[in-house]
Amino acid sequence: MKKCQECAKASRSMIHGKCSFCQSLEFQEDILCHLNRCIQNPAVFKCYAFQPALKLVGSSDRKIPSWTDGVKDNSPQDGLKEILDSDKIKYQQALALQRLDRDPNSVFVDFKYHFAWNVIHRKPVFARPEKIIDFVSDTFSNCSEIAGGFVSLLWLAPDHIHLYVESDGNDSVETIAREMKQVSAEVILAKFGDLKTSLDAQKKLWDKAYFVETIG
Repeated sequence: MKKCQECAKASRSMIHGKCSFCQSLEFQEDILCHLNRCIQNPAVFKCYAFQPALKLVGSSDRKIPSWTDGVKDNSPQDGLKEILDSDKIKYQQALALQRLDRDPNSVFVDFKYHFAWNVIHRKPVFARPEKIIDFVSDTFSNCSEIAGGFVSLLWLAPDHIHLYVESDGNDSVETIAREMKQVSAEVILAKFGDLKTSLDAQKKLWDKAYFVETIG
């Protein structure tokens, strides 16, 4: 039987109970669940947000949905079409056209994003955020140059994070997220080495997946 699939059961429209920002924003639990599941092999799945419940009677016959349900094998042509139709490519095409049609020195691009991502395996390493939140906030503020604009910590939950980012559009959201994760993880773990005891052997702080939406 596949390991802990409790977050698959919880993948429904509910608000995260341990994050005031999620509650205010009505940020649904299934978004965080999907971020955790989409990058993991179900056979070695790990999630510390939901632990398997003990049962005194026979198990239910209810099928637990898998993150692979509904995924179909696409041909190379379908894959290429999906890439060409992606928001990233459309954004880059629009930006290129804009800069070709106008004087680059007169073009000002300002994108505003809401980012969210999980701690590795959704481990609650920030269970006492009051001891670390000021340092984490300053760390992400210092990542403003990476985004080409401004980065601000919105909320530090026990097992995930919310960020507000303003960008000049020179780098893709993939590049911004990857570099912010790398820099912030190195700085935070260097300052608070005790957090490493809560992480896996590889001592990675953030999961690979992330959520992003434009907000202006």
